[in-house]
Amino acid sequence: MKPWTIYHNSSCSNARGALALLRAHGIEPHIVEYKQTPLTAPELRALLAQLGVPVRALLRSKEAAYAELNLADAAKDEDELIAALAAHPELMQRPVVVAPSGRAAICRPPEVVLTLIAAA
Repeated sequence: MKPWTIYHNSSCSNARGALALLRAHGIEPHIVEYKQTPLTAPELRALLAQLGVPVRALLRSKEAAYAELNLADAAKDEDELIAALAAHPELMQRPVVVAPSGRAAICRPPEVVLTLIAAA
């Protein structure tokens, strides 16, 4: 069985909170510091499939790169948005937690991780 995985940014209070909740439930996840190790376009596609959300749900619209790259433009297609996420990992919502079952969630607020734990 695969381990729990958290796509983590240690400067984010939501990411720290989700990690603390996992640990409080006896789960020591594989931690991916995605800003230091950005996901590739195929990895992002796989993660989006696990999340079951459109790519726009994974974008942080308040980041400077979002405006600089004009990502609010509805004409931007999935490939363009995924390429932007791969090139600018700070655009990714965090944290994202993936359970051993393959189910995943954007854990904002961090308590969302409890639904993954309950379903495991």
